[in-house]
Amino acid sequence: MTATRATPTWTTDRPWRGIMVATALPLRDDLSVDLDAYAEHVRRLIDDGCDGVVPNGSLGEYQTLTDDERARVVRTAVEAAGDGARVMPGVAAYGSAESRHWAEQAAEEGCGSVLLLPPNAYRADEQAVRAHYAEVARVGLPVVGYNNPVDTRVDLTPDLLARLHGDGSIVAVKEFSGDVRRAYEIGELAPDLDLLIGADDVLLELALAGAVGWIAGYPNAFPATCAELYHAAVAGQLDTAVPLYKSLHPLLRWDSRTEFVQAIKVSMDVVGRRGGPTRPPRMPLPAAVGAAVRAATEKAVADGHH
Repeated sequence: MTATRATPTWTTDRPWRGIMVATALPLRDDLSVDLDAYAEHVRRLIDDGCDGVVPNGSLGEYQTLTDDERARVVRTAVEAAGDGARVMPGVAAYGSAESRHWAEQAAEEGCGSVLLLPPNAYRADEQAVRAHYAEVARVGLPVVGYNNPVDTRVDLTPDLLARLHGDGSIVAVKEFSGDVRRAYEIGELAPDLDLLIGADDVLLELALAGAVGWIAGYPNAFPATCAELYHAAVAGQLDTAVPLYKSLHPLLRWDSRTEFVQAIKVSMDVVGRRGGPTRPPRMPLPAAVGAAVRAATEKAVADGHH
């Protein structure tokens, strides 16, 4: 393992490291985007110890946004963060040309990196995946690959990640497969590829396996505590990390469920950080499920998490 890989902190030359929050997007009751609330949310996340934000990811409901809304969300994030390097927009799209367009917009806004899913219009083969990432990488911004085989049906295996890194197409991977064993194989096949925690409920396991960043969901609701957890985990301070992890895990595991957007927004509303509704086709949580999320969030607040 290289020395730089073992440094799990945000820097201007590696702005994909540290805690990059995949931001939920506050919506008004009429389902319009509340950019003022979003700007305030971004500022508070950074003030509370997070390193940056990832707008227009799945948690930000990018699939439901118009092109104008999507562009304005990135612009708002950059202005609120005060430093474009702290912003890693999601640039996923059905076509490679569209993904490249969003990467170009991110570059124009001064963003430090972009997050890219594989082609998600169909189950692409290796040749298509490599061409897709190469096309976006030509923009010149560092590209973080996003492995989410459950939703995309395209698996960025350790072998394929090593090839993408060897192509010069990616600098890091958000690993969301849930298979923590892959961390070690990625480290063996591509030792200079940065491993980023992609699912909240395997944070401790991937941190101990050498992750140098966390593209995070639940810091939307509990940024300060999640920052404490991350830093303790990557430092191997288990006396601090394990109790925090166990205490938060009833919420963290929602990040890996289909209803993760609704659940995190419910938690945000409970703690006074506006989440609001979700756009269709996402529907409100069933009453019993919503009550369970609220109860777990209220318990976390009572336990001192914030």
